[in-house]
Amino acid sequence: MAFDIDMIKGVYASMGERVEKARELVGKPLTLSEKILYSHLWDGKPEKAFVRGKDYVDFAPDRIACQDATAQMALLQFMQAGKDKVAVPTTVHCDHLIQAKDGAAADLKHANETSKEVFDFLGSVSNKYGIGFWKPGAGIIHQVVLENYAFPGGMMIGTDSHTVNAGGLGMVAIGVGGADAVDVMAGMAWELKFPKLIGVKLTGKLSGWTAPKDVILKVAEILTVKGGTGAIVEYFGPGATSMSCTGKGTICNMGAEIGATTSTFGYDESMERYLRATDREDVADEANKVKEHLTADAEVYANPEQYFDQVIEINLSELKPLLNGPFTPDLATEVGTMTDKATENGWPLAVEWGLIGSCTNSSYEDLSRASSIAQQALDKKLKTKAEFGINPGSEQVRYTTERDGILEIFEKLDAKIFTNACGPCIGQWGRYEDPKNAPKNSIVHSFNRNFAKRADGNPNTHAFVASPEMTAAIAIAGRLDFNPLTDKLINEDGEEVMLDEPTGWELPPKGFEVKENGYEDPLEDGSGVEVKVAPDSERLQLLEPFVPIKASDLQGMKLLIKAFGKCTTDHISMAGPWLRFRGHLDNIANNTLIGAVNAFNQKTNFVKNQLTGEYGGVPDTQREYKKEGIKTVVVGDHNYGEGSSREHAAMQPRHLGVAVVIVKSFARIHETNLKKQGMLALTFANEDDYDLIQEDDTFNIVDAAAFAPDKPLTLEVVHADGSKDTIMANHSYNDAQIKWFNEGSALNLIKKQNA
Repeated sequence: MAFDIDMIKGVYASMGERVEKARELVGKPLTLSEKILYSHLWDGKPEKAFVRGKDYVDFAPDRIACQDATAQMALLQFMQAGKDKVAVPTTVHCDHLIQAKDGAAADLKHANETSKEVFDFLGSVSNKYGIGFWKPGAGIIHQVVLENYAFPGGMMIGTDSHTVNAGGLGMVAIGVGGADAVDVMAGMAWELKFPKLIGVKLTGKLSGWTAPKDVILKVAEILTVKGGTGAIVEYFGPGATSMSCTGKGTICNMGAEIGATTSTFGYDESMERYLRATDREDVADEANKVKEHLTADAEVYANPEQYFDQVIEINLSELKPLLNGPFTPDLATEVGTMTDKATENGWPLAVEWGLIGSCTNSSYEDLSRASSIAQQALDKKLKTKAEFGINPGSEQVRYTTERDGILEIFEKLDAKIFTNACGPCIGQWGRYEDPKNAPKNSIVHSFNRNFAKRADGNPNTHAFVASPEMTAAIAIAGRLDFNPLTDKLINEDGEEVMLDEPTGWELPPKGFEVKENGYEDPLEDGSGVEVKVAPDSERLQLLEPFVPIKASDLQGMKLLIKAFGKCTTDHISMAGPWLRFRGHLDNIANNTLIGAVNAFNQKTNFVKNQLTGEYGGVPDTQREYKKEGIKTVVVGDHNYGEGSSREHAAMQPRHLGVAVVIVKSFARIHETNLKKQGMLALTFANEDDYDLIQEDDTFNIVDAAAFAPDKPLTLEVVHADGSKDTIMANHSYNDAQIKWFNEGSALNLIKKQNA
């Protein structure tokens, strides 16, 4: 039986009436995305049609999911909100704080020892406030959510950008910052600009070496890392219905890499099969009663150009396997055309590691298809040239694949089976003792992100994203340019052999099985639970409310850094070894912007201190400004803050005294996070004004006291020689968000309202 079945029945009970009313208001057939959005309005039944990409709308999500790294700050904030219990079903999943190094048992034991304080904190807060708790080793949050909580037509938010994975089960599931999650936990509405809609029509059918992963790798190539910003991507067509539910999840998961608000698929037989296989027959039965509301109206998919803001069509029968990378997930290369491209760009052709798993590709189907390639290596007497690592997605997947002999196949090839956790995908990989000085190399993985230093901390690691089966083939061959469709390998007997096409199972033939899934139910009444945080803890720190930034603070601001090129949340607040400080704001602030490239010297963590004229690390320099009571400005390029949803990338600069971030464009989640923390998130009205910013600049917002919706702000930029430039800056703050700014943060406003 499903978790929260009564809540799900309630969503379905009101859906028909709300969809019908929305269709009447919009005046035309509805996409699936619109049906879900309009049936989750905070005020209930729709009263008006919303303008895509313009209107801010209050929504009522059905549930919340948090992973352990982001949950710490989210729950520390919730503890300040004055509530006894979370208002909607919420879960915490311990998957980020487990480093992959020696193998599952040893790594899990080490994590439970080194992060015991954090796990105990999360467990006790969950117990106190009615939150479901998934222990370390239970699995990766998004795979566990797909197996247990996702349901067609639902709306979920989560404190991780890959919350969007649940779109594989027909949800609108959106990654948000912890402050957004706190709003909903506290029983308040969740605000989102009504998204634009991108339709992706899939024709044909996947076969051979081409996998669902290749669909999203192709979409990433078409739309780039920012092409989905502000939009929901809705997949449809015969190619969509022919794919498995977990394959759909893979595609939705990597929608985060094109900046999409989320991605989703209409309810179909593959979703029903998955629900029944994961012991949720009750959800499938209820979904079948309202299935006409769980996909778009027929007219939409028949004439998509009339209903979507943009339409892309991909013929799956013609789609070739892809390798995307390095250093960005939208740089696609067809398998078989890599040799010249890699040689021209200096990408190492020798592959040192093949890694399979993460929240993107760690299902039973993924591991079974990859294992069919591994089995061929054994049968055809091939030795793997690269090392192999496997992260199962959940304890249920791990137990079932072990029972069915799948993991044993990998182990016979000397693969390391890591814990059911994120591991290398998020930089939790003990690959090097000194990653900064590690050698240039290439790896291939089935993860979602491949930014520089992302997996192992080594800036010289060239990471390429591929399907699990292609990752297995390349690991066996040991070459980036290996094409299993045409290339032969030499086995131990000196014979030429070829790999056959992968095979596998959509679902386990003998069904899923698990002995201990790692879930703990919270107490019905948690009022007696005491949450302890040691005053001298290095890992956890109780929060102090942010002081509002006044108009007078926005005068005489100094430039902290002008970031050059790509500046993701990994550059602003690195993961890897820094994950251990995710619950201690002051300690983790010591990594603030240390990965950003200074536009004036092309170095990282090396900026000019205008008070002394000397150069130093970004956090150290910023602390000097803070000590003197001087606010600062960060300047950035396009899609600033792309990547993970981590609100630390907003909280850390705020804590240290940054008041304004002005960029060419923002990634959606990061812009919202900055607003939630009471900062000014601005964009250049004229992008070329980025070039006017000089290293010794001082900033004055001359009309700060007149901060209002739809009204640009005027920045006076004073250069070291006394000359000045006037820059116009746009913003997207509405009345509610300006209240957050005036109160110092959204949390301050919540606390005030709950007082």
